[in-house]
Amino acid sequence: QVQLVESGGGLVQAGGSLRLSCAASTSTFSIRSMGWYRQTPGKQRDMVAIITTGGTTDYADSVKGRFTISRDNAKKTVYLQMNSLKPEDTGVYYCSAQGLVNWRAPDYWGQGTQVTVSS
Repeated sequence: QVQLVESGGGLVQAGGSLRLSCAASTSTFSIRSMGWYRQTPGKQRDMVAIITTGGTTDYADSVKGRFTISRDNAKKTVYLQMNSLKPEDTGVYYCSAQGLVNWRAPDYWGQGTQVTVSS
């Protein structure tokens, strides 16, 4: 079982920055890709960023150049640095532990953290 605990969400003005953290309690952290997803009311949960075990990253087009995902295997923590935030970045951000077989598919979710960007 994998437990994920997010932190760092909040209210920020457009153009500002936030850093999300996700602490994982699992012995499989170092062999899993990790991700961040975003969900807004009435919409599906969409991928924001994924980082593989080797450090390769993938981003949604809407956040490329503004968001950076990183990981610290020693601390079993994944981060999402969000810069130049826009009101459309508002949503609940979920940390995910990706599958051991299909690294693009999330296996486990955190409880989510709210990010609100005001205009």
